[in-house]
Amino acid sequence: MADFGVFTKNADIQAEAGINANSTSKATAATDVYVLNVEATINAMTRRNWSDDFAGLNADVRNILIETGACMCANKVIKADMSGFTSRGEAESMITVNRDTFLRNISILRDKKVETFIDGET
Repeated sequence: MADFGVFTKNADIQAEAGINANSTSKATAATDVYVLNVEATINAMTRRNWSDDFAGLNADVRNILIETGACMCANKVIKADMSGFTSRGEAESMITVNRDTFLRNISILRDKKVETFIDGET
């Protein structure tokens, strides 16, 4: 199956979901269900259409977007089936770390000073 995401790809989602995440839940066919919605949410939360701008961004900015999308998608993968983790606490810890990374990155991408830097780097 194809990776539908503009800046969020299955390999990145799998890395953020962790080795214990259910293999069916983190397969491309499953993550394709989440990825475009997550990317649209990032665009809306930051008030910028990163999907349209992605090809022209420098590597630093692209990597922030990749990590942001992958973390939110990974949380959806983990929530879909926690059975592969050694405990529910392990799964919840992964969700917490991914959520914190997502929120930090959204804050960076929304910051007007950072936007000036980003636009200067494109």
